[in-house]
Amino acid sequence: MKKVKKSAFEITYKNNNHLQKSRKRRILRRILISGLFSAILIGIILYTLPKTVLSFSSLLEYSIIVALVIFLLILLIRYFGILILAYLNLNKYTFEMHDDFHPFVSIIIPVYNEGKILNNTIESLLKLNYSEYEIIIVNDGSTDDTREVAEKLVGYREGIENAIKISLINKPNSGKANALNAGIKMSGAEFVLCMDGDSQLSPESISMGIRHFADPKIGAVAGNVKVLNRGNFFTDLQALEYVEGLNMARSAQSYLKLVNIIPGPLGLFRREAIENIGCYANDTYAEDADITLRLLAGGWKINYEPKAISYTEAPETLLQLLKQRYRWTRGILQSIRKHKKLLINPTANFGNTFILWTMFFEALIWPTMNIAANVFFIFAALAFGFTSLIFFWWAGLALLDLVTAIYCVAAEKEEFRLVAYAVIYRMVFILIIDICKAMSTVEEFLGIKMSWGKLERAG
Repeated sequence: MKKVKKSAFEITYKNNNHLQKSRKRRILRRILISGLFSAILIGIILYTLPKTVLSFSSLLEYSIIVALVIFLLILLIRYFGILILAYLNLNKYTFEMHDDFHPFVSIIIPVYNEGKILNNTIESLLKLNYSEYEIIIVNDGSTDDTREVAEKLVGYREGIENAIKISLINKPNSGKANALNAGIKMSGAEFVLCMDGDSQLSPESISMGIRHFADPKIGAVAGNVKVLNRGNFFTDLQALEYVEGLNMARSAQSYLKLVNIIPGPLGLFRREAIENIGCYANDTYAEDADITLRLLAGGWKINYEPKAISYTEAPETLLQLLKQRYRWTRGILQSIRKHKKLLINPTANFGNTFILWTMFFEALIWPTMNIAANVFFIFAALAFGFTSLIFFWWAGLALLDLVTAIYCVAAEKEEFRLVAYAVIYRMVFILIIDICKAMSTVEEFLGIKMSWGKLERAG
């Protein structure tokens, strides 16, 4: 038998009197410091109050100045917060190594009256530098020649590396969400890529996007959406908006693996994740925002892949643009309302609560603040003779947008000519969009009925 060595333990009880005295000293020190600051503030008030001329106009003037300073402070925090996170994500993305991961992927294309552009869409998919994939076209009751065009494409078509199978589902019209679900149900792949019928993908879209799923926590990957039909004033402004306003935000969110919207033109999904939440729902006008929030609520992480690019047609007229943003805004608000319980209960899913509040801020609070700040500033300039400051207000915001646009264009290797649009981007384009958002919000809360409002394709 092994002998057990004797061990001695001494139990002592620590005297808490010293800790109690230290705590009392800290409390007393805080009281003295706060009292000193209070005395200083009271002294300043008593000294300056007799010298202050109180009037309604001066009170209004100072209130407007304070409101604008707060607005600018929030603007700077928002901008530089997004820029810093986007830079951190880009830096991580640049140096992070990925293992080879090449699972089979099903590409789901829901189409409704896309006869003009369906051939172009399929041609872009046959140029993907990925071998393990198939294409499933879902014709959602089109009334043009979409069915005839799609039927000619069915079969095996020659891709970059091998023959690619193209299938077709014809179904009665019941909305994009149901069309996507029909394609997912037909697919037997572990991963699905959902896209719009008018989109064209870059050759490396699948190979760059699919690698994120090597992490089993990733439930979906958001693609990089770019405007295809450039050369028009409104489409060029939207091209800058997509690069600066949307993709930069997604890059920042991707650093936290909490992308708030997987865009309809390109989203990669883990089949297990999408089936666990019940696939797409058709009870909102923003099925992409809704499914993203449900994935986050289910505990899945979502990344953004800048090299998985989808080129899409953007509205070419102001009326078409406003119709599109009207639907986007109301759809996002509908998605937020579906998950409103998580707005006030962060313990259930803190990440989803954070994303919901950012979406609520961007959809409702920020547009209201932007409109109010512009109205207040113009009123103050005209009422109190600050008209010369309008130029400095505009120039300051334009300079901020110029710097951001240069960074975003450089990061994405975009057309440098888009930077010039930053001069009028915030004071004209974003203001128009925010007014549209505000009106859409009012109609959503009033419960006014709306329709899908499909964009007419130029092809």
